[in-house]
Amino acid sequence: MIILGVILLVIGFVTGMSILWTIGLILAVIGAVMWILGSMGHAVAGRRHYW
Repeated sequence: MIILGVILLVIGFVTGMSILWTIGLILAVIGAVMWILGSMGHAVAGRRHYW
């Protein structure tokens, strides 16, 4: 999810499409939060580990 968010950020920045940039930012933030929660040992979305 983080990688997809970064890809959308780059595409949105290069093409000037703000909607892609916004969606990419949201995906990157959600992915980072899930990664941090998973690394702390919390179950994320019903899974013990989130990759």
